[in-house]
Amino acid sequence: YKTVIFEIGRAVVSLLVLLVVAGVGASVFQNMPQFVGERVRPQLSRISIAKGWSRMFGVQGLVEFLKSLGKLGFAVVVLGFTLSEDHRRLLAGMITNPVAFGLVIRSIAVDILVAIVFVMGLIAVADFVWSRFHWRRDLRMSKQEIKDEMKQSEGDPIVKSRLRSLARDRARRRMMTAVPRATLIIANPTHYSIALKYVREEDSAPMVLAKGQDLVALKIREIAREHNIPIFEDVALARSMYKQVSVDSVIPSQFYQAVAELVRIVYSKKAERRLTS
Repeated sequence: YKTVIFEIGRAVVSLLVLLVVAGVGASVFQNMPQFVGERVRPQLSRISIAKGWSRMFGVQGLVEFLKSLGKLGFAVVVLGFTLSEDHRRLLAGMITNPVAFGLVIRSIAVDILVAIVFVMGLIAVADFVWSRFHWRRDLRMSKQEIKDEMKQSEGDPIVKSRLRSLARDRARRRMMTAVPRATLIIANPTHYSIALKYVREEDSAPMVLAKGQDLVALKIREIAREHNIPIFEDVALARSMYKQVSVDSVIPSQFYQAVAELVRIVYSKKAERRLTS
């Protein structure tokens, strides 16, 4: 009987050792461990009853519990199925040949081990696939997180739009304050207005002080009338200059002849007024 007990003990120990090795191997395969020194350093913040309770009884804790329960259930099913198949061989060995009973036990233990390792291997693969899927899903950013990230990296679009609007308003106000210094206004009666300045002793070429479209064009003409600045209506010239010349820039050479004629008219009228006065 000592031999029988020894064989049974050796079979059970072998089974337990192999189960432990299989469990550790499955854990290593799933989690791909690596040494992180920061995790080893003691931290009082980790001693938290609330956080520990949350880990144990939260959603993740429930999932881990169900996974462990499932593994245990599979092991019990495999054990029961194997014993139901081998119980006759086990009983026969106990009755007919007690000495060889240990060998029978070891044979049955190996069968159980193979079955459990096979099933646990399938469970480990399925668990690995699920864990990786869950991990990748958690890493994906939500639409709101993407928007927040874009705001942080490029700036809030609403704020940027507001800043552009304020910059346009400042430029428009500065442009309107320059209209009273204009020599003449070239206008398309319904859409465009360009304020030009040209002083013979100061400027090498006429310069655009202000330009505008629609309501801004009307405002330029209104200011021009308040300051007795001549307004010339030339649809084609006004449209071309509006598109091609920016504010605070001299006009291109292709506009010299047309603008020179208008400047000549302005100076002629000024000379006539001086003579009559």
